[in-house]
Amino acid sequence: MSDGRKAKKSGLIPGTAVLFASAIGLLSFSAIGSTRAALTYYSETYSAQIDVQSIGVSLVENGNVVSYRDYTHADNQWNQASGQLLTLPEGEQWQIGRTYPESLSVRNSGSIDEYVRVKLYKYWVDENGSKLTHLSPAMIKLHLTNDHWIVDDKATTAKMGEDDPRDGEMIVLYYDSPLPAAGEGGLFYETESFLDSVTIDSSVTEKVTEERRVDANGWTTVTMTYDYDGASFVVEAEVDAVQTHNAQSAIKSAWGVDVEVGADGTLRLR
Repeated sequence: MSDGRKAKKSGLIPGTAVLFASAIGLLSFSAIGSTRAALTYYSETYSAQIDVQSIGVSLVENGNVVSYRDYTHADNQWNQASGQLLTLPEGEQWQIGRTYPESLSVRNSGSIDEYVRVKLYKYWVDENGSKLTHLSPAMIKLHLTNDHWIVDDKATTAKMGEDDPRDGEMIVLYYDSPLPAAGEGGLFYETESFLDSVTIDSSVTEKVTEERRVDANGWTTVTMTYDYDGASFVVEAEVDAVQTHNAQSAIKSAWGVDVEVGADGTLRLR
């Protein structure tokens, strides 16, 4: 086991290959009220490359599994669960400009070693859930740890630095080492956290649109509208994995990227 992996006890049943979690928050200037759900799904994309009954990943939040979908060999069924993500204590609201600790990592809940990819999405929606593409995803600050996680700069569309002109919604990450299969006695291995905090940029309160109207008598009415008023922020995490056997071909087939794999299994994007 390398220094970049942690072993933890768990009673999970192995088996999921792809999972998905989301967080949604309503913006109202001084605070953000939130309702958040974690969802899972399985993609048939990988059935040609791997034994889907053996590979599995789970999304872990602050040490707790929040989303998984597991295969049960005994009854040939998928066992799945959805939980809460980024839940604040009862009665507490999200404050604009405040940084909230949020540790997200990935656990290998399967029975074979695997490489792991994470896709993070962040964007704004209106009260009907429609995307507000004129609002900046960069105002949703996701602090990445960069601890054994590689950013795929070619696939990433989100702003990654002050001088980065991009302002898309997606960040693509790869864990740089094989994540071992579960050991005896329910011993499961996890990655380091890929995310450790979430902040809504305080400058959203300064984003104002001014509209001037002149009536028939020549009087001018100036209306100031806060651009982010009533908007909801959305954060999604999508996790998937591929086998370590014949890794270069499996990763190319499943994820469409070219990689180099070192003698110790270390992954590097070309």
